[in-house]
Amino acid sequence: MIDTFQNTLAYAKKLDEQDELRKFRSEFHIPKQKNGEEHIYLCGNSLGLQPKRTQKYIQQELNDWANLGVEGHTDAQHPWMPYHEFLSESMAKIVGAKPKEVVVMNTLTTNLHLMMVSFYQPTSKRYKIVIEADAFPSDKYAVESQLKFHNIDPKDGLILWKPRQEDKLCHVEDLEQIIHEQGDEIALLMIGNTNYYSGQFYNMHKITQLGHKHGMLVGFDLAHGVGNIQPNLHEVGADFAVWCTYKYLNSGPGSLGGCFVHERHANNKNLKRFVGWWGHNKATRFNMRHEFDPISGAEGWQLSNPPILSMAAIRASLAVFDEAGFKNIRTKSKKITSYLEFLVDEINHEKINIITPRNPNERGCQLSMQVKDADKNLFDVLTEKGVVADWREPDVIRIAPAPLYNSYQDVFNFVELLKSLL
Repeated sequence: MIDTFQNTLAYAKKLDEQDELRKFRSEFHIPKQKNGEEHIYLCGNSLGLQPKRTQKYIQQELNDWANLGVEGHTDAQHPWMPYHEFLSESMAKIVGAKPKEVVVMNTLTTNLHLMMVSFYQPTSKRYKIVIEADAFPSDKYAVESQLKFHNIDPKDGLILWKPRQEDKLCHVEDLEQIIHEQGDEIALLMIGNTNYYSGQFYNMHKITQLGHKHGMLVGFDLAHGVGNIQPNLHEVGADFAVWCTYKYLNSGPGSLGGCFVHERHANNKNLKRFVGWWGHNKATRFNMRHEFDPISGAEGWQLSNPPILSMAAIRASLAVFDEAGFKNIRTKSKKITSYLEFLVDEINHEKINIITPRNPNERGCQLSMQVKDADKNLFDVLTEKGVVADWREPDVIRIAPAPLYNSYQDVFNFVELLKSLL
């Protein structure tokens, strides 16, 4: 694919003309600069853009609230009582699961804690947790606090799967070595499936098989994977997964997260869990006198009734995903990211080094560019010139062409600007 790319504006426009997803760009609000021109927005890995239909979806709920009050729980156009159920089928397609295995609830780190209550089961001998060394800080904080909650010193209980110095990437062979040396003491593998810093997409199937083979439970944080790659959670066989929805799923700042629990755990009432009334049997939930009876599947981990306004924004975005088709999204993602890679390679400048894997199957749409001498000035000038990307300490600019709203011309214009600054 890369060999056929051309480094011209005319070619970028040709790719856009041939793009089957090009119409979806008009479905999003593209932020504008002070001069009225659109930003080159390449930051969907941090906050996705707002779908234009989001306002309509939220306004409908505001209208029903105004006109119906509490009766909106049953009489709204989209009744609030089962509102989270309206999201399950679309979300299941995106993460490769059965609808019963997913639920939208809470926020990412809250869900991670809830899952570790159930799936981190330390004993005197098997008590350690493995995460990747450069996991997103919130994951590390959450895992450390779970260890402390069980009176385990993180210095003893936390194992870091470290990237190799030569390529900055994590290798499954190194994880296998960790398990060979300490496997009898490891209770949980808790890996972020797409690394926020390097953009590396880990082999989830191999990691899950490895963990289960040695008696461990396995979970994944899909914060940078959901809506970006296809994790195929049911087929992979992970015990659980968690994610946010405000990055590639475009649900708005701080919006709700999602949770996956594999169906083999659906009816296991012996699993410890922190519970709330919304996870209770729907048939008797409002009786108020019954002992807790968890709903079968991921819904049984719910705590509280759903925040409708946030869920309306998620429903709006998922409607766009349904129309575009996730297979088509992933196909464009591979192509537009490979095009970005090709153009950056064409610059051939010693100051820039792509640390994201070159294999399109080992990454999503993000390319992480390591900047020599950790010179943030380059990023600052790109920002002044209208590029919206992000800088991650100590020395990486993350560029993410989101396939639903980014064009090939966005990518070309960005690289032309980068080249002029170098």
